[in-house]
Amino acid sequence: MKHPRLKSSRFLTKEEDTLSFAATLLPETNETKWNHEEEMREELNMSLKGHFLIAMPGLLDPNFARSVVCICDHTPQGSLGLIINRVYPSLAAKDIFKELGIAYVSESADTPVFFGGPVHMDELFILHGPPFDWGPFVDVGPSIAMSNNRNIIEAIASGKGPTSYLISLGCSGWGPGQMESEMMENAWLSGPLSRDIVFETAVESRWEEAVRMLGIDPALLTDAAGHA
Repeated sequence: MKHPRLKSSRFLTKEEDTLSFAATLLPETNETKWNHEEEMREELNMSLKGHFLIAMPGLLDPNFARSVVCICDHTPQGSLGLIINRVYPSLAAKDIFKELGIAYVSESADTPVFFGGPVHMDELFILHGPPFDWGPFVDVGPSIAMSNNRNIIEAIASGKGPTSYLISLGCSGWGPGQMESEMMENAWLSGPLSRDIVFETAVESRWEEAVRMLGIDPALLTDAAGHA
């Protein structure tokens, strides 16, 4: 997998509302689709913020095949998430730090960089546990947040960042009702977020473990299954 060249990243500022920031990353859709999908979302009457989206075997989009997405925000304006089981094989944190001109220690140099999704692929996103005092962040769920600010990146580079974190390039975005529509078409399963899967489980095992968490044997899962 080729990695994109990182530009001067758009960092979330103190003055900026986190939900407005997330909304700027979502793809636009036309008004007709917005009205139709909003009605469907209201019928589903759920929020998937702080949940996993787990790709069904029939989802063949190469960006999302066998992916597990941590949904960081979910509003009527759309959804924002980060893929947690796809790593750039030829990219490490030291490459990010060098491009941003940030000094780093050897302990942080080889930290993997995740492919967060096909949207804003030259933007950095940090999914992390406490503490949450690095600057503005999006509250994802209990003891987990998403940040996009230089303070936390510098702290990670210096070895003084949060104990648990993922560095991602890019994110996954859905327009109004788009994610719900894909779920209705059996492209995704959903389930509660697990910090252990995000931060502790081996990357290559996260899809299987996320499926097992729903009480489903991955070997028996087919694209005929629906929302769990």
